[in-house]
Amino acid sequence: MDKIWVKQYPPGTPTEINTSEYSSLKDLIEGSCEKFAARTAFMQMGQRLSYAELDQLSARFAAWLQRRGLRKGDRIAIMLPNILQYPIVMFGALRAGLVVVNTNPLYTAVELEHQLRDSGAAALVVLENFAAVAQVAIPGTSVRHVIVTGVGDLLDFPKGALVNFVLRYVHRKVPAWHIAGAYALATLLRTAPDRPEPVELNHDDIAYLQYTGGTTGVAKGAMLTHGNMVANILQCRAWFLQVQLEDTTYVCALPLYHIFSLTANCLLFTSIGGNGLLIANPRDFQGFVKELKHNPPMFFMGVNTLFNALMNTNGFNGIDFSKLVATVGGGMAVQRAVAERWEQLTGCVITQGWGLTEASPAGCVNPLVGVKFTGAIGLPLPSTDLSIRDDNGAELAIGESGEICLRGPQVMRGYWQRPDETAKVMLPDGWLRTGDVGRIDERGYVFIEDRKKDMIIVSGFKVFPNEVEDVVAQLPGVAEAAAVAEPDERSGEVVALYVVKKDPALTAEDILAHCHKYLTGYKLPRHIYFRTELPKTNVGKILRRALREG
Repeated sequence: MDKIWVKQYPPGTPTEINTSEYSSLKDLIEGSCEKFAARTAFMQMGQRLSYAELDQLSARFAAWLQRRGLRKGDRIAIMLPNILQYPIVMFGALRAGLVVVNTNPLYTAVELEHQLRDSGAAALVVLENFAAVAQVAIPGTSVRHVIVTGVGDLLDFPKGALVNFVLRYVHRKVPAWHIAGAYALATLLRTAPDRPEPVELNHDDIAYLQYTGGTTGVAKGAMLTHGNMVANILQCRAWFLQVQLEDTTYVCALPLYHIFSLTANCLLFTSIGGNGLLIANPRDFQGFVKELKHNPPMFFMGVNTLFNALMNTNGFNGIDFSKLVATVGGGMAVQRAVAERWEQLTGCVITQGWGLTEASPAGCVNPLVGVKFTGAIGLPLPSTDLSIRDDNGAELAIGESGEICLRGPQVMRGYWQRPDETAKVMLPDGWLRTGDVGRIDERGYVFIEDRKKDMIIVSGFKVFPNEVEDVVAQLPGVAEAAAVAEPDERSGEVVALYVVKKDPALTAEDILAHCHKYLTGYKLPRHIYFRTELPKTNVGKILRRALREG
């Protein structure tokens, strides 16, 4: 399509990026720690970690790993929420040349064991709250070193000790565990050598095995190289610097082990000296709002369900949003009703973006200033090609719907030890099949319609769940909604709608009457089910597959 979208780029935004600015993430991290030494890098529960301290502690962790015999290319699994330990451990592992395997702390022992076995991880860093799960999963894996930490370990005394005591003995959030030879992270950070041995890294070296696809089958490790990650950081930085973001307080509520938050929060803002407000438990919305009152945000990244839940939390109206220059939504479709209310309450438009793990992850983002919410996922980022293809891989015309395919320096090398799975998603010449259905308009804006696997086919007609959900979300009495396919003898499939009420008086008849105003007959929900909550992924994306199977 000859990159028709570049004509819509904001003034000063480059069409291409220079990936040679950093030779690796190690180069980026060390450069930022030196350049921004006096600034705050991260905050957790009132505790500040400067870039100088981040440099010192991550260097010690890197040196400790080397002393244990871990070498360039070895894998280390990190099973931590958003606490100060995460960036220290993750940056230290990269500085030692290791490959980071980000691991969801809420994994079951079976899920954890699969990831440890599949990646061949030699080490595991785990929060003590989840050490009992690790204890069950580790036997029979390649893990030789286990490092354990408590939530309060890096908080000043007496706060840190109090936090650990309450979690262990009052709330009983730390089940009994025993892992022979486990190391205490706080101890080794005090005793390790100050500097690691030099490690040479380049764009071709793997930085992360980022597991994905767990909701559709066995999770696969996307091989994201230092070059992939550097490219996507620079692409996002070129785009986000439409607004003043240097020395910004940004909200880190989405888990850093998820690629969306890892790249567009942690790594992007590390490159420009930002200050990350770490939210360890974003589901504690009252506590979340309290943190935002103490630390007025300047940049906020989230997902639709998070925005919606926060706005329905007491005290949200008391947050000072006067410094908020950008809000970015991704991970799932942002609903118009949520976007409009967010703008009304904060004065800031939600800038919708789109990506996927296999693209490190960002592929498209809307301009940050001077635009209104349109439902588009935006324009392809600098140095990115985008094409709409049919099932045979042939390119479709402007306005036609098909699978979104992506090409650029951010696209993964492939799936770890899964050439068969890699072949299913990679087309010739480096094109990635994303599994998302969408279209591109004459200006170059991309609109996503849905995941191919979530499409509902009613008597041969395609129904996009996002469209139905967006209509239902406009009802004031609806808190959340999800549309899925349900088998039907006459039409093959029909639309089934799952709803969480905001207004207890809301009825199925109210919802159907509302839908009749905006949806044609075959798109109308045939079955409406009320639930107290909907199943979600670790970043808050609604799991339609779980609803279909349930």
